[in-house]
Amino acid sequence: MNNKVIRFEDLIAWQKAQDLTVKVYETFGKISDFAFRNQIRSAAISVSNNISEGFGSNSKKEFVRYPGIAKNSCNEVKSMCYLGQRLSYIDQAKKEEMIMFCEEVSKIISGLIRSVLNQIK
Repeated sequence: MNNKVIRFEDLIAWQKAQDLTVKVYETFGKISDFAFRNQIRSAAISVSNNISEGFGSNSKKEFVRYPGIAKNSCNEVKSMCYLGQRLSYIDQAKKEEMIMFCEEVSKIISGLIRSVLNQIK
């Protein structure tokens, strides 16, 4: 979160998290397992929402907590993708694509956290 970023919408981490949510909706939107579908959607939505919620924090120290929660939600999406493949909701190739995207989003969030922590020092 550098001085040039004035809106959470400018954060690449938030933008990629939004992309992840769209991918989840596209990938799992038509499965009939209501509980699974809602859980993975909720986890995906939580990634970008926690980044935006943290952005509104009163301090950078407080902000850092929220991207950490976002990473946890990203891991939940990743875990659900493994389960989705085991339950035959998605094939191996789609699972791998989703896992790679989750890992990319997680790395970007980690970069955001490092950037903010470096500003606190």
